[in-house]
Amino acid sequence: MNGTTGYALTMLIAGIGIPVFAAINSQLGQKIGNPFATGIVTFGLAFTIGLIAALLTGPSAIARLGDAPKVLLTGGFFVAFYVLSITFVAPRFGVGNAVFFVLLGQLVSAALIDQFGLFGARISPISLTRAAGIALMAVGVWLTQKA
Repeated sequence: MNGTTGYALTMLIAGIGIPVFAAINSQLGQKIGNPFATGIVTFGLAFTIGLIAALLTGPSAIARLGDAPKVLLTGGFFVAFYVLSITFVAPRFGVGNAVFFVLLGQLVSAALIDQFGLFGARISPISLTRAAGIALMAVGVWLTQKA
């Protein structure tokens, strides 16, 4: 599978993983008594998997990291913030509620990144139709949490 279908399925699976990750990490944080120590486990495993994948698919890319604009190396900050915040917040606020606000933030930031072509993204202006679709998605996600 490649192209649009492959990309869509890959991202669907990634999306499925977000609440699963939130539930697992929040429980681990509670079991060991420190949600931030849970981040060490998460980042250690992620680092190991990423390193193996990089070495298997293109080890020369690691050597070229120094050539990348420094702002492009800050993605880890956002990953760390997400991992630590979802691990801390989910057991107190609920996995569904936490993920709802994550999804809402993703909808807004993705639209702004595409609107302005930030970080080299393909420009896709926010039309009235697209804004309505984003709003409809946000309402849909909100309705799933309304109990």
